Order: sequence, then C-alpha cells, then structure tokens
Amino acid sequence: MEKLAVITASPLFEMLSASELARLAELARVHHCVEGEVVFEEGDFGDSLFLIVEGQVEVVRRLPGGALSPLAVLSAPEFFGEMGLIDKDDRSATVRARTAAALLQLTGQDLRDFRRAHPDGFTFIVVNIARSLSARLREANARLSSNH
Repeated sequence: MEKLAVITASPLFEMLSASELARLAELARVHHCVEGEVVFEEGDFGDSLFLIVEGQVEVVRRLPGGALSPLAVLSAPEFFGEMGLIDKDDRSATVRARTAAALLQLTGQDLRDFRRAHPDGFTFIVVNIARSLSARLREANARLSSNH
C-alpha cells in the first residue's frame, strides 16, 4: 500500500503541501481488519483517527436493550474517529469492519508531532475535520426533519 497516495487523495488533507503530506505518510500506521473485527467500541477513549484505504466499515450504536443500531457505512476515501481528537471524549459509536478492510491510523500524538513542525498544515486538517463534522450534522438534521 502506498500510504502517501492514500493520504494525498483524502479530503481530510486537502490544501496540504507535498512535504506535509509526506510527513503524515511517515507517521501513519497500516491496520488490516478482517470482516466483523471491531476497530473501536462505543465508550472507548478516542485518540486516533482512521482513513479507509479499502473495504468498508460500519458505524453502530448500542441501544438500551443491547441491540446494535446501524448509523452509517463508510468506504474509501472516508475517514472516522476524528471526533475523539477534537472533543477529547469517549467514542460515541462502535466501528467494525463490514468487509475485510485496510485502514491508515494517525494518533493524537502523531498529530501533535505534526503540528509542531507544520502548524499551517495542522490548521488545514482541523478546518477539514470541521467541514466534515458540519456536513455530517447537516445530513443528520435533514434526516431528522424528514422523519417528522
């Protein structure tokens, strides 16, 4: 897997320079999942974001009775896990591999290291995360309003 190509294609890293993209590729770790494997559980401490390279993951929440409620299915070039890096809170949902999947992982420490060397690039990442969260909120609001 060519980590730099994956990072360059991700909307999360739009507007970054070639050297900034190369540094992120150095920091990123490859994570392979088998179908059904849990990437993280709702309630876990959130300190990594993941880019989907191939395959699909599903985002689910546990209902009070214990059943799982599906929220979304994600595939490349989407990313997930960024909320925990922003709000420093526990994971709001469980993510598991819907198919065999390959992911790139960047931890909070990776991003802090990146920020020290590339403050402008880090700002672009934060703006891109905000754009993504805003789009997801708008989508959720549209779904809620159409159900009434």
